[in-house]
Amino acid sequence: MKNQNKRLIGNALVGQSGGPTAAINATLSGVIRGVAEARETVPTLYGMRYGIEGFLSGDVIDLSKYFDDEKALSLLEQTPAAALGSCRKKLPDPSKDPDFFRDLVKRFEELNIRYFFYIGGNDSMDTVAKLTAYLETVSYEMRVIGVPKTIDNDLVGTDHTPGFGSAAKYIAVTVSEYLRDCAVYRVPAVTIIEIMGRDAGWLTASAALPMAIDGIGPDYIYLPERTFDREAFLSDVREALKKHPNVVIAISEGIRFADGEYVGAGSQSGAKDVFGHKYLAGAGKVLESIVREEIGCKVRSAELSLSQRCAAHLASATDLDESVAIGRRAVSLAVDGISGHMVTVERTSSEPYALTIGSSAVGAIANQIRSVPSEFINERGNHVTEACIRYLLPLIEGERQIVYDRGIPKHFHF
Repeated sequence: MKNQNKRLIGNALVGQSGGPTAAINATLSGVIRGVAEARETVPTLYGMRYGIEGFLSGDVIDLSKYFDDEKALSLLEQTPAAALGSCRKKLPDPSKDPDFFRDLVKRFEELNIRYFFYIGGNDSMDTVAKLTAYLETVSYEMRVIGVPKTIDNDLVGTDHTPGFGSAAKYIAVTVSEYLRDCAVYRVPAVTIIEIMGRDAGWLTASAALPMAIDGIGPDYIYLPERTFDREAFLSDVREALKKHPNVVIAISEGIRFADGEYVGAGSQSGAKDVFGHKYLAGAGKVLESIVREEIGCKVRSAELSLSQRCAAHLASATDLDESVAIGRRAVSLAVDGISGHMVTVERTSSEPYALTIGSSAVGAIANQIRSVPSEFINERGNHVTEACIRYLLPLIEGERQIVYDRGIPKHFHF
């Protein structure tokens, strides 16, 4: 990867990829702000509509026409989902299909693109890594930066990822409200809350956060980092029902049996995306059926579904502020000569919470999974520890002042 100190004058291109979040547009705002601060070096910032897929079809816009004042950027920052649009396109291996990248670079040259910022998660970092590898073999000078985003919080090399704090906040608030609702009856009942998380259980761990407020949280929390045991689960449920009638359980969609099969696999189509990931959901329904058949009490399951990633009205101010700062930092890194890196966060203190923003080579980050560590999971594998809650709490703190229009939050759209 190239790290050159010489000043490189040229335009920039930014795109959003993968699953959207409540904070991905705040990161885009940070990139826009960063380019505005580097206008003498980066005269124009273009936006890819629908990620790299849209760029390949010529769907590019000049972002300066839309964001020329603070009001527009603030509105963008409170808007959920990916304002530019997203995609899940897997790029080929540069060594096997150099023609693809040759055409891509030709398109960059036509717009004098010298800076490329891709906001996304693990699969997006794969795109950044492949583009970086190809650029090492050609003479066209260009700087490529991966800008992290994922509610799953599973990117390695960084303390946490933009978008996660807001999703965790939504989950914590929603689970807290579920706990209140489930406590109104004395009839024995089990409520199973299914939360996103294919390989890493960070989001599901966030269900424990209400315990930091009043000591009340889910009876059990099951993460994909631990093998799911059907009989141990039933034993846990029976034990909880002896203590109180209203049992609440949080599970990750990606929990697996000892043979590696997803608990919800039986209710799935088996379809996969272009990166080979199976579409998941249904674990809650499977466990609901098991409890009904084996225990016989009232039982229900609920999937938090898309609200986990698009509930911008409950966004964490910490998350949004950091997302803007990370987008801005991506630009300064590139202008200073860094390429082939992803922007990273290092937590320097939890009490009080403090961090520094740096970067790491994307090749060591792409296609890896950062799991919930063992010290954050209890010995029985059915809940999280105090250390986990202490890690999570600073990430959900603070609320932004939302602009409403007749009772509904205003959103930006092209």
